[in-house]
Amino acid sequence: MDVRVTSDPQAFEQTVFPFLQQDPVLHTIIMSNVHERANGTARAESEPSYFVSVHDPDVIGVAMRTPGRGVYLGALPEELAEPIADAYADVLPELPGVAGHRPAAHKFAQRWVERGGGSLTETRGTRLHKLIDFTPLSADGGTPRPMNADEVDLVAAWGKDGFVEELSTGHHEWAAGRLADGTMWMWEVDGEAVSMVGYHLPLFGVCRVGPVYTPPEHRRHGYAGALTSHVSALILADGNQACLYTELANPTSNKIYHQAGYRPVADFVDVDFSA
Repeated sequence: MDVRVTSDPQAFEQTVFPFLQQDPVLHTIIMSNVHERANGTARAESEPSYFVSVHDPDVIGVAMRTPGRGVYLGALPEELAEPIADAYADVLPELPGVAGHRPAAHKFAQRWVERGGGSLTETRGTRLHKLIDFTPLSADGGTPRPMNADEVDLVAAWGKDGFVEELSTGHHEWAAGRLADGTMWMWEVDGEAVSMVGYHLPLFGVCRVGPVYTPPEHRRHGYAGALTSHVSALILADGNQACLYTELANPTSNKIYHQAGYRPVADFVDVDFSA
């Protein structure tokens, strides 16, 4: 078994995408992050990313670590977690944590603290869903429309409020990018935007829906569910698959997306490290 580390996203993409393309929904996070860095559309970063591939002799597992974040393992098989942890320990002095399929994430975390000390805590669970049986949802009034040019500040503020971990910096730049790509939709009631749903441009026929956000004062009217189903319908109409992630601790969102036709694919966890 051969474990390789690189900071070259283009070389990594060429090496591992034939493997990841076998299930582009399951591997959506790694594929989109690597592709954005390989084609130069990702935000400028002050330090390198580290990408790992395991070969036997073909690729059998991958992982990534982008600046300011923990290692992401995705659906990595559990038996590959320890050698990947060793590979990262050889190039990084410290990590905030690791995320991925629970068995692999915990195996990686245990190996990391064995080598460097400290403790580990499971902090969050997420579930990947794939749209299987599309069903339109309705809301208490309102209509969907694309994001307007004068809503960059609003979308940035909503993103900062609802997705502080995912969008730790660069909220305005992120919102402007969604406007330029045409990948942010709003639900409007009486001339006021009350909810937003974004999505990622298709990669190997898959669009990942998110973020989905409704300000507290506008919740419980079905806006997010209706807008998500509208965006999902657009994705399907373009011939792509739709997927999204939910928080396992939020049964309401899981129920709504199930009603729209999304079905579970896999569960993942975040594990944080502390000294």
